[in-house]
Amino acid sequence: MRSRRRTRLIGAATLIVTGMIAVAGCAGTTSSSPESAAPAAAGFPVTIDSSLGQTVIDAKPERVATWGWSSQDAALALGVVPVAMPAFAYGGVDGILPWDKDAIDELGGQTPQLLSGGDSGTPNVEEFVQAKPDVILAPYSGLTQEQFDELSKIAPVVAYPDKPWATSWQDQTKIIGQALGLSDEADALIARTNDEITTLAAKYPALQGKTFVYGANNQPETFNVFRADDPRVQLLTQLGMAVAPSVEANVPASDASSYFYKVSFENLGSLSSDVLVAYFGTQDAADAFVADPLVAAMPQVKEGRFAPIVGESFVMASSAPTALSIPWMLDQYVPQLAAVAERVG
Repeated sequence: MRSRRRTRLIGAATLIVTGMIAVAGCAGTTSSSPESAAPAAAGFPVTIDSSLGQTVIDAKPERVATWGWSSQDAALALGVVPVAMPAFAYGGVDGILPWDKDAIDELGGQTPQLLSGGDSGTPNVEEFVQAKPDVILAPYSGLTQEQFDELSKIAPVVAYPDKPWATSWQDQTKIIGQALGLSDEADALIARTNDEITTLAAKYPALQGKTFVYGANNQPETFNVFRADDPRVQLLTQLGMAVAPSVEANVPASDASSYFYKVSFENLGSLSSDVLVAYFGTQDAADAFVADPLVAAMPQVKEGRFAPIVGESFVMASSAPTALSIPWMLDQYVPQLAAVAERVG
């Protein structure tokens, strides 16, 4: 998998050079030679609309900051090392996710300034001021209007196009590619990643058409159910699976616009599906979940149709899939899922 990541990053760098854009390997910045500067700047200014407001980027960003779960992945996959990105206590090593660390090393970049507040979702404005970014990329985040407006005083902010935490990895890549003046490279990266997913899915026909419920047990006696517009759910549908009808049938009116909703353990029986998927930071947490009598009574659990995702880094890679994290985890993820799907029926 590391070899595939290296090939991917080398391919991205080749595309960038071919497009007359050179990626700098120091201080997390990008630069262009005099000969390449004019073509690179020709696409600017860029205007990007989001749910929180319209953003105008006057010139190709030299200093890139990211916010949210996965914007740094898209930037790195396109060959750009951010000057600042969130610290990831969950799933990271010293605050950096393993696939991001690999990419930074392979690009020859310096470790970005790690921003606090990622776990709470509240950006520290002073830290962004210190980073001095030319743009702040946050298309997969939970920025509020107030936070967007405050950060926009520092640099142009690229937020989500529709709802918070609901931008697909493909749209994230497109949006970030546009913001960085790398739209052609972003399209090529999406195409390659889609091809990898399609090729791997074809090796496991048991996945095709199987229905699933995707959730998490983050609070006692409560199961969070993720809906069709959540990126982790979209990855499974891209593999050929289908969201179980019971997912939408149980959405409370109060959560109609949310990407997830909560179900008490007493009502788990209403979540019928071929396969049940849920994530856990540790194996102990997964064991405790299935040990609960109400969980153990679910047909998916009783009949071995439960596919737990275990381990913080693995959870992050599959919960916020990107063109960088998908190759990191897909070879392990799909066979495990297919093995469970084969038990259906």
